Amino acid sequence: MSVRLRLTLIYSLILALTLVTSGGVLYLTVAQLAENVLKDALINEAKLISNSDEFKVDRIVLPRSPFASPDTFVQTRNLSGQVVDRTSNLGDVELPLPDNTNGENLLDNDGDVYTATIAGKPVLIYMKTISDHREPIGFLQVARSTEEMDQTLSTLQRTLIAGILAVTVAAFGIGWLLAGIALRPINRMTQTAQTIGDQRDFSRRVQYSGPPDELGRLATTINTMLTKLEAAFRQEERALVAQRRFVADASHELRTPLTTVRGNIELLLREPPISDEDRVAVVTDIIAETERLIRLVNDLLLLERGDVGTVLSTESVAVREVIEEVGRQFQRLDPDREIDIAAIDDVQVQANRDAFTQILYILLDNAVKFSPPDGSIRVRTTATRDRLRVHVTDSGPGIPPELLPNIFERFYRGDEARSGNGAGLGLAIAKVLAEAQGGQITVESQSGDGATFSVSLLRGL
Repeated sequence: MSVRLRLTLIYSLILALTLVTSGGVLYLTVAQLAENVLKDALINEAKLISNSDEFKVDRIVLPRSPFASPDTFVQTRNLSGQVVDRTSNLGDVELPLPDNTNGENLLDNDGDVYTATIAGKPVLIYMKTISDHREPIGFLQVARSTEEMDQTLSTLQRTLIAGILAVTVAAFGIGWLLAGIALRPINRMTQTAQTIGDQRDFSRRVQYSGPPDELGRLATTINTMLTKLEAAFRQEERALVAQRRFVADASHELRTPLTTVRGNIELLLREPPISDEDRVAVVTDIIAETERLIRLVNDLLLLERGDVGTVLSTESVAVREVIEEVGRQFQRLDPDREIDIAAIDDVQVQANRDAFTQILYILLDNAVKFSPPDGSIRVRTTATRDRLRVHVTDSGPGIPPELLPNIFERFYRGDEARSGNGAGLGLAIAKVLAEAQGGQITVESQSGDGATFSVSLLRGL
């Protein structure tokens, strides 16, 4: 059963119950009012008869004046209950006594109003005690037919039933129409959602131009959800593309040293055996390739820990001390290389010392790799109130603007001018380590004008 039909049925049922209740109350009220009017008429009739000059109290004889209504019946009884006189319109019929009368307690029925059937017609009877000098001498019964009242009430009942049915049917039709209009935006939302699901087009949005009611909030919620789904879908697409590229690049990087190791092992198994000098060279080559594989695997493991959101413990670290230590290591490896570390602030940063050292080592190694032999490398710092930025600037060929967005991706080597012999994981590792200690790494460069890598960390206390 559709929501539209349920709403219409509920609305119609509530309206029908309301109308039935109201109609029942109206019918009972009118019936009671009509009965009270008839009772009052019988009581007044009895008073007029008992006060008439023609009424023979001693003999309980009715006056002979004609009654205004032929449907009014009058009868007198003595104390023993025997009929003394009655109007001619009764004929041979007697007005009955109340059902609770046994002939001995007639005086207890003074003022009783009860119903009976006379000649097949319903009547309402009023019974009054007749007294002479305060002594009861008989009873006066005044009756009137209720047929007209019953017909009127029956007509009212049929009218109410027909009206309730007509109004309920009309209300059902109007409710069905209004429910359709009210639910039309939901139908559009459903069609839009189905189209989005079928076409996987999360860029579409639900169109709603009504007031900010429940439907408006629903449309806003759906559009917000679609925005998040679109972002998640795009992120998943990028992740899948990056994963496929990562697997392909990792396979390529692992295949090269493995192929070399296998070829060298085949040389060791060659018959006749190779010379001792060649065997030493082959073993040395195998060791070098094996170490290369170990470094590559360790780098991949480090990147994997960064993917799962590993957070490094931090402490207050002296920036100048770490930079000077890393600078001395590079000076020992390349004494002729000029590394300018004079413009370093003597401040503390909140960092992981080992990770911070590795980041600097990667950035300096990258700067040395892409700077000419006579080119200089400059390390400097800039500080704000809550952060410190360490800048490493090389004198290499620079990075074209179109390559900058991908410079921190895994296995990315950029253009030929900045490509090297590494696996392309250094900057990706530096980015993971920086973010794992609450920092950030960025790059600024122009083609032919070197590159500047900057690491931003929280200042220490």
